[in-house]
Amino acid sequence: MTHYETEIQRIKKICYSNDKQLKTVIAMRSFIDSNFEKEINLQFLSHTLFTSKYHLLRLFKRYYGLTPKQYLTLRRLEKSKEYLKQGMRVSDVCYTVGYQTHSSFCTLFKTKIGLTPTEFQKEQLSQNPLHQYSITCPYESNQ
Repeated sequence: MTHYETEIQRIKKICYSNDKQLKTVIAMRSFIDSNFEKEINLQFLSHTLFTSKYHLLRLFKRYYGLTPKQYLTLRRLEKSKEYLKQGMRVSDVCYTVGYQTHSSFCTLFKTKIGLTPTEFQKEQLSQNPLHQYSITCPYESNQ
C-alpha cells in the first residue's frame, strides 16, 4: 500500500468511521438527486432508509455540511437555473422542480440567486449568442 493510500485509509477512519452510516448518507443524497421534483421530507427519508429522522439529519449534516432540506433546495435551484437557461417558462420551471406555488419559488430564487427567475433568464439568454439574433426563414412571407 502506498503512502497516499495509507493516508486515505487513516483519514477515512477518522471522518467516516462507520461504513453503514456513510452508505446511508450516500443513498439519501442519491435519492434526493433522483427525486428532487417530488415532495421529500425527513420523515419519508427516514422510513425509506429505516433509521431515525434525527439520526439521519445529524449524519447528513456531518458528512455534507448541509441539512437534507438545504441540499434539496440547492439541488432544485441548480436545476431551475438549467431549465431557465434552456428558455423554459418560469411557471413551468417552478412546478417542474417541485415547488407548489409560483410566488414561493420566485421569492426563494431571488433570495438565493439575487435575481428574479425572469431577470436571470433574460440575463442568460442575452449572453447566449444564438438568442441575440432573430433567425428567420427566407421562405416565409411577410404578409
